[in-house]
Amino acid sequence: MRRASGTLIVAGVLLGGAQCVRFARTNPPVQGDLAAPAEVQRILRNACYDCHSNQTIWPWYSVVAPASWLVHHEVDGGRRRLNFSDWADYASDPDTAAQKLSEIAKFVANGDMGPWYYRLLHPKARLTAAQRDLVIAWVNRELANRSPQTD
Repeated sequence: MRRASGTLIVAGVLLGGAQCVRFARTNPPVQGDLAAPAEVQRILRNACYDCHSNQTIWPWYSVVAPASWLVHHEVDGGRRRLNFSDWADYASDPDTAAQKLSEIAKFVANGDMGPWYYRLLHPKARLTAAQRDLVIAWVNRELANRSPQTD
């Protein structure tokens, strides 16, 4: 009994101390948001924008360590890999835009985004087959419009 209460006290002190390690929850300005059909835009906002844009909706648990550390890590990494709020930068380079679009299609088709633990807490991020098909069709149209026309 004494050992269990000692363990609980140590765990409580560690958890309390962990609250002192904080990361900024920032949403930098949007530089050039993605332009897509309204339905595709809605799907991407619901499923992707929390980690892949500067328009993150920070959940309550993003201020409670150690969950806050994971959330910060995921958002930071997601924004580095793909940031819809900087889409104009990608669009200015056709190769970069094509690469980003191809990755979107691949991850959406495979059901690899968002991570399972994100989808667990965010039901709107669980894409239906029809939503996946809609996003992939949009990507394919975008890629076709970007490829050079041959006669």
